[in-house]
Amino acid sequence: MVCRHCSAEMKYFNGEIAVHFPGLEGLEKPIVWVFPKLAVCLQCGLTEFTIPERELRLLVGNSSIAA
Repeated sequence: MVCRHCSAEMKYFNGEIAVHFPGLEGLEKPIVWVFPKLAVCLQCGLTEFTIPERELRLLVGNSSIAA
């Protein structure tokens, strides 16, 4: 994969990410843990990953999405 920012080759790593909800109300919501494959550009630092469907549903279900 090529970096869309600087066109350098991206390398893959295993990731461990804790997603926290924003604001003070986020302190009362559970942390959503995600373990994605990270595509990292070692030239400019751009990093891309996809949150798996199960964890994405947790984020959607616990967020207050304004209509």
